[in-house]
This record gives sequence, C-alpha cells and structure tokens, in this order.
Amino acid sequence: MSSEWSVGKLGDFIELKRGYDLPQAQRQSGSVPLVSSSGVSDQHNVAMVKGPGVVTGRYGTIGKVFFVEEDFWPLNTTLYVRDFKGNDPKFIHYFLKTVDFFAYSDKAAVPGVNRNHLHEALVTIPTLPVQREIASFLGTLDDSITLLRETNATLEAIAQALFKSWFVDFDPVRAKMEGRVPEGMIDATAALFPNGFEESELGLVPRGWLVKPVENMVKGIYDGPHATPPESDVGPIFLGIKNLTGTSLDFAEVRHINEDQWTKWTRRVTPQAGDIVFSYEATLGFFALIPPETHCCLGRRLALVRPLTEHGCSHFWFHQFIAQPFQQLLNKHTVHGATVNRIALKEFPSFKVLVPCEELRVLFDQTVTPLWAKIHANQKQAQIITVLRDTLLPRLISGQLRLPEAEALIA
Repeated sequence: MSSEWSVGKLGDFIELKRGYDLPQAQRQSGSVPLVSSSGVSDQHNVAMVKGPGVVTGRYGTIGKVFFVEEDFWPLNTTLYVRDFKGNDPKFIHYFLKTVDFFAYSDKAAVPGVNRNHLHEALVTIPTLPVQREIASFLGTLDDSITLLRETNATLEAIAQALFKSWFVDFDPVRAKMEGRVPEGMIDATAALFPNGFEESELGLVPRGWLVKPVENMVKGIYDGPHATPPESDVGPIFLGIKNLTGTSLDFAEVRHINEDQWTKWTRRVTPQAGDIVFSYEATLGFFALIPPETHCCLGRRLALVRPLTEHGCSHFWFHQFIAQPFQQLLNKHTVHGATVNRIALKEFPSFKVLVPCEELRVLFDQTVTPLWAKIHANQKQAQIITVLRDTLLPRLISGQLRLPEAEALIA
C-alpha cells in the first residue's frame, strides 16, 4: 500500500452520531429533507444538521447510504456523519457503501447497527486529493445514470400527457364541440375524434366509443407462479414486485434463477416484449411494459396481460391501465384482507375499459412507441453503467484498483 493510503479505525477518520427523534405531531411542512433509514421520506421546516451530509440506516433498513446536498434532519433510525475530520464527504458516502453494516449490528430480534462497534472497524483511507479524484470519477457515473432516468421521466410524462389529453380529458372532442380545431393536430387525426359525448358504463364518453371487458380486447391474462425458486448468481430474471416502480421496471436489484429452471417457472407464460406485467397483491396497481430482449419470468403476486398479435396496441392498453380512471376502478374492486390487500385476479378480465376506434388506438400506439423505445434503451444503458459502477466501487475504495486503471476500463 502506497503512502497515499492510511490504515486505522473508522472512528479515526469520521465520527458517526445517531439521528434525532421527531414525533409525527411535531412535524411541520417545510423545505428541509427528513432522512430515514430508507432515504428522504418527507420534508420539515427545521434543519438539525448542516449539509452536505452522509446518512445510513441504524434500524429498519440497514446497509443503504445516502448523500444529502443541503441542510437536513436525520431521523432516529439513522446514523449520520457528524464530523468528517477533513475527509471528502462525497468520498465518505461512497466508502460507507462498501461497509458490511450487518457485521456491526446487535444480535437482537430487530438488528440495529452499533455505532461503537462500527467506529472500531479497521479501514484503509486514501489522502484527500485521491479521495476527491475517486469521488469525482464515481460521481460522473452517477450523474450519467441520473441523467438517463430524468430523460426517461420526461419522455414518459410526454406519453402520459398525450393519453390523458386524448382519452381521459377528451380535449379534441371538446374542441370540436366548441367549433375549434383541436390544438396541434392535423385534420386527418382530428377527423378520428367525434364531436360529442354519450352515456356509458364508464360515464360520459365520446360518441361511438365502446366500453368492453379487458378480456375482449387482449390475447390473454396470465397469473405468475405462487412460489419462489432457488436464487442464482446469474440467469433469467425472476421478476418481483420490487422491480415495478409503478409505471416501469427497475432492474437495479434483481433475483436470478438457474437457466435449467427456466421451463418450470415459465410453464404458465413466458413474458415477451410488449407484454404488460402488473401487481395484484400487497402493492396494487403497478403496471410495466416488458422491454425488448428481457429474459425473465413472472414472480409471486404478479400477472401479465398479453395484447393481441395484430394491432394489439400494447402501449395504448398500458397507458389506459396506469391512467386515473382505471386506477380508480382497481381501487373500487380492491379486496381488503387481514394481512394484505389484493385485486381478485379472476375478476380482472371482466373489468371495463374504454375502446376508441381501432385507427385511433393504432395512431396513439405509433406515436408513443418511439418514446418507449428510447426509454427502454436508456434503461438498459443505465443498468450497464450501474453494474459497472457497483463493480468498480469496492475495488477503487479499497485501493485494489487505481483510478487510471478504472478510467482505462471505462474507455
């Protein structure tokens, strides 16, 4: 180990302190982040710690580490760095991500990280200039991931806004009723919208549009397995509820199954690009499109809608499922259980959906398909960068890999 690195106890380099109590009754809305063991959970009007800061879980969620740019309030389920002792905060943030916090937890029914034990951990820390170089390198990767995710949020918002305008607020129909040309729409598209409304099972809908059960408009609806396979280091992805964000899939943390288990766990259905996966128990009403080239199988409490092969309009149906009217329908049909709530999957095929003319469904699908193609490509790129960062991080932090070598690997 070169002179750029120092060996000592963690407590020699930083001081950790327990977060602060803040009863719910005393919380007042403001701009100060409240940081719990699972991250920023709310905002308050008073700061207890001046930022930037680094926070990790003490109880509850153990092992996650958060960097906070501004002043903040760390809650009592956390430990935060009270004194960086001259070290770079961003580097310490990355450094703590490599610590096995469970090794320093109390042996209790509900494990909690013991700060005193953690301070005794033997660590190796580089000099401040090297810290800053490492933090800058890893920060660039994080910035790339953030940019890709922000771009995806914008693209998805555009697609959702278009669906809402056409099929929830019915803006083109209202414009034609008032004798106006629908805004930003060519004549051929405007001609596909009627100029009035009529009553239906879903309330007022554009004249001539139909209301049908889901099962009449798709190829099939399939349930996932009701068990969990043995975990593998590599292989197909076993989709879980944790992989659904609400409107997309997140592969930051995945469970794999052995390739030789593939046939068994796809006996009911093999997910393919354009299928719509959704959660029907515990976490309800989350939907996501299966991206291209995704080798996966359904996990517990997940089901799948397969659009028709020809003019299936998977993007149209996906957007209808995540839109407010259908989400309200799901809430209405939620079965409230003693332990978890659920959507009765046998009833799902009978749920009513709005069916515009085929030309309009196809047009919407063709309009948003390029947006979702870009979203899926960005997701894949973000996943690649995430894996790369997570592979390089512990080696950089420990000194096993030097920065020039890491930069060469990136290149």
